[in-house]
Amino acid sequence: MAMRVASSGGRLGFRPMMERAAIGGRYFSEMKGKVLSEEERAAENVYIQKMERERMEKLKQKAEKEKHSEQEKKTEISGLEKMALAALERRKMYTQAQEQAKP
Repeated sequence: MAMRVASSGGRLGFRPMMERAAIGGRYFSEMKGKVLSEEERAAENVYIQKMERERMEKLKQKAEKEKHSEQEKKTEISGLEKMALAALERRKMYTQAQEQAKP
């Protein structure tokens, strides 16, 4: 079987990755094995910052919603407490009235 060899006009294909990155004026990301230009890095950083801002805004909205929900529950509970106290007071008045009515 014959092997095809791509001619690149030099031995660029055999240089180490870091050396090729330095020649092209590009940044080499060791974590993912990608070569990124400064513009690509800047765009990626802007995107990451945007996503973080959106995430923080969602968390803030969620916290505000939970806080509002807690306040509504407290208001509801205090309303129920008032109703319960009023019912107890009515019962107390009713029992007193019945005791006075007995001979």
